[in-house]
Amino acid sequence: MNKTPQRNEVPVKDTWDLSSLFAMEEEWDATLAQFKGMIDQAAQYKGTLGTSSDALYAVLGWYIDASQKIERLGNYAFLRFSVDGTNTDCQKRMGLVQQAATDFSAATSWFDPEIQAVDSHKLDSWLAEERFTDYRIMVARLIRFKPHVLTENEEKLLALASDATTVSRTAFQDLTNIDMDFGMITTPEGDLPLTQTTWSSFMNNPDRELRKSVYRQFYKVYATHKHVLGRLYEGSVKKDIFKANSRAFPSARAAALFPDNVPMEVYDSLVSSVHDALPLLHRYYDIRRRALGLDKLAHYDVYVPLVSGVDTVTPYDEAVGIIAAALKPLGDEYGATITAGLTTERWVDRYENVAKRSGAFSSGAFSGKPYIMMNYKEDVLRDVFTLAHEGGHSMHSWYSARNNPYPHYDYTIFEAEVASTFNEQLVAKYLFDTAKDDKMRAYIIGKQIDDLLATLFRQTMFAEYEDIIHRQAEEGEPITLEGLRSTYRGLLVQYFGSLVEFEENSDLEGLRIPHFYNAFYVYKYATGISAAIALSDKVLSGTTNDRDAYLSFLKSGGSLFPIDSLKKAGVDMSSPEPVRAATRKFASLLDQFEELTIGK
Repeated sequence: MNKTPQRNEVPVKDTWDLSSLFAMEEEWDATLAQFKGMIDQAAQYKGTLGTSSDALYAVLGWYIDASQKIERLGNYAFLRFSVDGTNTDCQKRMGLVQQAATDFSAATSWFDPEIQAVDSHKLDSWLAEERFTDYRIMVARLIRFKPHVLTENEEKLLALASDATTVSRTAFQDLTNIDMDFGMITTPEGDLPLTQTTWSSFMNNPDRELRKSVYRQFYKVYATHKHVLGRLYEGSVKKDIFKANSRAFPSARAAALFPDNVPMEVYDSLVSSVHDALPLLHRYYDIRRRALGLDKLAHYDVYVPLVSGVDTVTPYDEAVGIIAAALKPLGDEYGATITAGLTTERWVDRYENVAKRSGAFSSGAFSGKPYIMMNYKEDVLRDVFTLAHEGGHSMHSWYSARNNPYPHYDYTIFEAEVASTFNEQLVAKYLFDTAKDDKMRAYIIGKQIDDLLATLFRQTMFAEYEDIIHRQAEEGEPITLEGLRSTYRGLLVQYFGSLVEFEENSDLEGLRIPHFYNAFYVYKYATGISAAIALSDKVLSGTTNDRDAYLSFLKSGGSLFPIDSLKKAGVDMSSPEPVRAATRKFASLLDQFEELTIGK
């Protein structure tokens, strides 16, 4: 095994080129000083927004200029820190930029309320002037929040309470990631630590007795802390309801969906459509049961791979070639841009090094290249999909920044997961079509099934759970540990079906999901994969008009609300049809998988 290199040992060609943000660190320092000077100017603008169109124009220009600066400063510091976390200079820059952002936020707390306080007729007449073209969408969205903005003193009280209302989430993170000790697991390779990180690899182990032992040991620790975990989630739910009530929203869910202007029916339709498809999910677990040769599945049997790892070696440059070939249906500009970005333009920090964060991400911003952090491993085929996924995010950012002004270039999470998952769909089709044997074809099909399981079915179950708990609390029902557990167990039985047996502590899974502390977020994963499947099918089987409609979606940035931008692309997420189409694809994948494995 090769030794993991120190950051200063990584070849330059394998690192990202951050000079598009700042060519020299002295330039970063100078820009930070400029930004701090702009913070000092905030007081002179306070109280002037509603005096004239010239005053409004001046303040908007100053505010956007400052916002661009802090985004650029923050992106550079974050990217440097991500690949060299123990470097004291990187740590220092992160601290400086975080403090500067906090100071700017405090100094401009008057900005939104002042715009919202301007007489609507006067504001409309000012915004009609041509010079306000780039600001109209931004201002319109601020005005949309007007019914939910409180008096100045009430807003101050909510701001003062913000630290207190995040304690549940922080305590949950500290308890589950720091305080919980899951012990060691005895394996043929020796004693190995059981942690939040190693849990998934143990659940993928082909040794069933080992999986059972790990499962019971893991959830025994959660059982020890079950009362505290229940209280922490209760605090988080009550925080959501408190914030929604404070701002005159009818429910916590309504408050969460309001910023993206997503109708409540979209959420309900997702759950309903997935419920209709649960017989397909139960069929999958029957296929899994038969493939593993079991009478019944246990909860610890649902993640072990049914197709053993395919032995492939895909060097990074070869992965780029696969991605470029798979994405040809998107046209020459898309293909040439992403290929250059992944190679000569050095968007990507490619491989692991000491003190580099784990995983992968895309960090697109208005200024600079849309950077990608990877920990690419050439013997892990899934990393080819990950590179395509992050490349999808980066191309979305690339198109958005080139076709929109800064005030509305940024897109929502609801839209973001579409562009990334879309690329994975095209790569899967390409690899399936070019596969040399049935084992590889089964692996590709299995990977797509796993993605739909994790992203459509599982995330919808999570979305349904948090909706039930919040609604019960809003109706005055007390939140109890027993209630949380029984609700989650009921959903486990409903989603997994009669062929999966659960243990006494299985429902404690509902107390270990970190996303629940960011309420009503997970449904976006399910809508994202549904939209991506619908759009990729259209592009692959349609005309250049279908391709251009999709590219138009990427170019729209934040100029439209997500439901409208996706309609422009060719998929109506206010209809149940995209989710139903995704479940039909799941059925087709099951047919293919069964034929390639059990049917042989």
